[in-house]
Amino acid sequence: MSGASSGTGLRERKKRLTYRAISDAAVALFLERGFDAVSVAEVAAAADVSKPTLFRYFPTKEDLALHRFADREDEAARVVAARPAGVPPLDALHRHFLDGLARRDPVTGLNDEEGVLAFHRLLYGTPSLVARLHAYRGRSEGALAQALCAAGARALAARLAAGQIVAVLRILVDENWRRIAAGERAEDIAPDAAAAADEAFAQLRAGLG
Repeated sequence: MSGASSGTGLRERKKRLTYRAISDAAVALFLERGFDAVSVAEVAAAADVSKPTLFRYFPTKEDLALHRFADREDEAARVVAARPAGVPPLDALHRHFLDGLARRDPVTGLNDEEGVLAFHRLLYGTPSLVARLHAYRGRSEGALAQALCAAGARALAARLAAGQIVAVLRILVDENWRRIAAGERAEDIAPDAAAAADEAFAQLRAGLG
């Protein structure tokens, strides 16, 4: 039995390594030449895999660039599901976002490392990637609604709440990124970003009860 478990673990590690190698090759090429100028075949060649293998890991070209968001599209739902007993969902999400700001998590928009800046310029400068990002956010909203239902909210109330929460998170992230893109430093923006998050979640609590 342990031999079977070891074999399964090895296969999973190899899958993760292949996944990462393909993604890293793709993002490097996209940053160097632009998303539209790079073909899937070129990414496969750079990662030393076949096109069929590539498509097993990434069904579309857009997924090659946006897997970082896809991997975290159910993050808000997981935060709600894993919150400690007695902690309201909004409080858990608020704390999680503040923790991300403190860690300069790129997903919060509060990160001015050059590689992160280059990736964001690629993302927001490519219409097809922006469209796919909206699709990821839609799935994030659906997953969050399910988590809120599981936490006791009625179906419609959960959907309405999830839509508002995801919209608020998007606005907070976009504002951080807008200021970073304009040349401000993450360290200088951080107090404003935390205050904006506090204000936004206070409004959500007032509106959602």
